[in-house]
Amino acid sequence: MSLLHKLISTATLPQYSKLQIRIAVSVFFFCQGICFASWASRIPDIKSALHLSEAGLGSILLGLPIGQLLTMPFSGRAVTRFGSKKVVRIAIILYAFTLTNIGLVTAPWQLALCLFAFGICGNLCNISVNTQGVNAEALYGRPIMFSFHGAWSAAGCLGAITGLLMMKLQISPYLHFCIIAVFVTILALVFVKYLLNTPINREATSFKRIRMPHGLLLQLGIIAFCCLSCEGCMFDWSGVYFKQVVKTEGFLVSYGYVSFMATMATGRFAGGKLAEKFSRKRMVQVSGVLIFSGMMIAVLFPYVVPATIGFLIVGFGVSSIIPLLYSTVGKADLKISKGMAIATVSSVGFLGFLMGPPLIGYIAQLAGLKYSFMTIAFLGLGISFLISRVKAIE
Repeated sequence: MSLLHKLISTATLPQYSKLQIRIAVSVFFFCQGICFASWASRIPDIKSALHLSEAGLGSILLGLPIGQLLTMPFSGRAVTRFGSKKVVRIAIILYAFTLTNIGLVTAPWQLALCLFAFGICGNLCNISVNTQGVNAEALYGRPIMFSFHGAWSAAGCLGAITGLLMMKLQISPYLHFCIIAVFVTILALVFVKYLLNTPINREATSFKRIRMPHGLLLQLGIIAFCCLSCEGCMFDWSGVYFKQVVKTEGFLVSYGYVSFMATMATGRFAGGKLAEKFSRKRMVQVSGVLIFSGMMIAVLFPYVVPATIGFLIVGFGVSSIIPLLYSTVGKADLKISKGMAIATVSSVGFLGFLMGPPLIGYIAQLAGLKYSFMTIAFLGLGISFLISRVKAIE
């Protein structure tokens, strides 16, 4: 039994069962997912209300990943010093609160500022809740990280469907986001006590030495970069793509996003069983091909049915990659804490979130959205190529 496993077992099991812990971690993944999906589902409405061009929206969308990226060094150290449980219980409430502020924006600069704050809180949630997931997986001794990310994706699907309903009922984004914030706050308050007391290091206070990742963490980070570029494209631009390229109207605008989120959730819930049956490397290779294939179908056949099918395939493609990467980090023998290791991979990966959405906007402004999506499609092939060169994952 590893030292990490012993620490978790002695600190947590006498009070709560493994099932209670797993459910609680899943709930916090769910809370984070529904907050993000609620914002993403209303992007077309907010874009229209603020009269933004594709390039203008792309520039403003930089606010969210910049907030995430700048918080990376702090997030990993905060989780290491204070424990992921303390961090996530504060971060998730702040995340829900900043979501409501997005619904109040009346000018582009306000949206950029709100997205920056949303990104900061989102990153604190992301690092702390994934640290909870890695430690819970160590407690179980088998792949369960997929189920946590599946809860995030299921929340994303529910958030997208809720967004459809809100748009159909002509409910404002602000009221929509307030409902979600209250719901998330209640869930967080009920389930926070069941979270793991993860190992901490009170001496993790120095912010002076921030080094470029290397070796395994750099390799996994680059693959995460490609995957999160694709995810960022789908989160931020799928509704716009359906509205402007597929030419849908009303609540049909969110069909592409809903289909993507549905298959991403399904793929993640099935991923644990697949990971036990097939090699993790093969799963990532196939996932990259699926991302490329789905994107190209949506680009070459920009009609409701084939575009929806294409986005369904992309959802399956991205579903397994990030859980597999975080699981690999959790199993690797590293000289730094799990929280710092996850933050390192996330730092490189979220550059994809930083560059992907605005890149879509700039290319769309010059050549059209179809060419933007085609560019992102080739990152899927990059994932398949890059994973073949990683020796630490089999």
